[in-house]
Amino acid sequence: MIKDFLYHVPPMGIYETLYAFRDTFGRFMGTEGTHPWSQGFPLTTPLEKFDGPDLPDSVDVTSKDRFYPKAWGHPKLRDAIADYYNSRYGSTIEPENVMIFAGGRPGIFTVMAFLKKQVKVRIGNIEWPAYLDIMTQTGADYETVAFNKENNFHPKNAEYFDRKNLDVETAILPIISNPQNPSGQTRSGEELRELIEIAEQPGNGILLDEAYEMFHSPSVSGIEFVQDLDNSNIFLSGACTKGLQSPGIRIGWIIASKSNIEILANYSSFGMGGVSHPSQHYAVKLLESSRVKKARKAVEEHYNWQRERYGKAFKKMGLAVYTGNGGFYHWLELPEGMTSDELNKRLFKYGAAILCAFDCDMGRPHSKDPTYKTPYTRFFRFSFGPLLPETFEADIKLFHEVYESYKNEAGVD
Repeated sequence: MIKDFLYHVPPMGIYETLYAFRDTFGRFMGTEGTHPWSQGFPLTTPLEKFDGPDLPDSVDVTSKDRFYPKAWGHPKLRDAIADYYNSRYGSTIEPENVMIFAGGRPGIFTVMAFLKKQVKVRIGNIEWPAYLDIMTQTGADYETVAFNKENNFHPKNAEYFDRKNLDVETAILPIISNPQNPSGQTRSGEELRELIEIAEQPGNGILLDEAYEMFHSPSVSGIEFVQDLDNSNIFLSGACTKGLQSPGIRIGWIIASKSNIEILANYSSFGMGGVSHPSQHYAVKLLESSRVKKARKAVEEHYNWQRERYGKAFKKMGLAVYTGNGGFYHWLELPEGMTSDELNKRLFKYGAAILCAFDCDMGRPHSKDPTYKTPYTRFFRFSFGPLLPETFEADIKLFHEVYESYKNEAGVD
């Protein structure tokens, strides 16, 4: 007879780092005196250097908001999201193509939970850590696509849709974050157009995670190139978390065909139960037309500036930089003879942490098999997302000191 009724699910990549950091430093990342270089959240204050708008400080709640929320989301928010994409990208989506979730992650999880068994998922072997947990918990049938130095961590679109060794009944659903987390590599223009064209072909689809849509110049979304959303298996994920600087309100969405939205809405009947009305009202304010235009411009300029100056500093230290032109991370490689795991252990002592590439490795066993050897031992993700402009010199100084100390002890030239 079993004793424990629940499967043990180990913490995903970033949480592994957070717990290890706490055990060394004595308190969690994000508290005073810590350096959140491992964290995937943006600044939640106005980007004043680039004339960013204020963040709303309140919402009005009425007695109607105490009723259960609608499964698909509040009509005003669905309208606001459709209006945003249509005005920015020239799309023609309708509110019925949008479903609201409590963040981007639950939306992605729900798509995966409803996938048919005949769907083969393709994912780069370096991606956002949570994808591995989601695919494992939903029982997805997935294969990895090579991300390596040889292809500059940017595989060709066709590699995701290769039908070799697949029978005619098997459909293909790539999962791609764009701009990509952790590398910042971005598909835009004709490359993104081609990706969507292939995804719209019979037997194909795509789950395009656009959490970092605004962190590229110009902002980028696959919806710009979708020809017939309602007759496709295209799923676009967005959220208020990154570009709209509001991770705490937990608002995300999936854009898909009306029929697929109806299927996803069934999750509310037995799972999510809808999304908080006050949070949805706040999101409507964030997406107000003149405000979001100003916010998008400030986000692009602020994070381009941060990406450039941190990148120059890392190159000057002798690190290999494989970062693309989007997102708010740097994707870096240490010299031979060093590992990101060992560097992290040293950073912990000073209240800092990076995200080791092992945590982004989609090829690792979900069981965290200690015998598994990742091919990315020297790679890591450095986040400048939550860093204030005025901490740049202090951040670089601390990182450089710890890096040089480790480098000298390792005997690396």
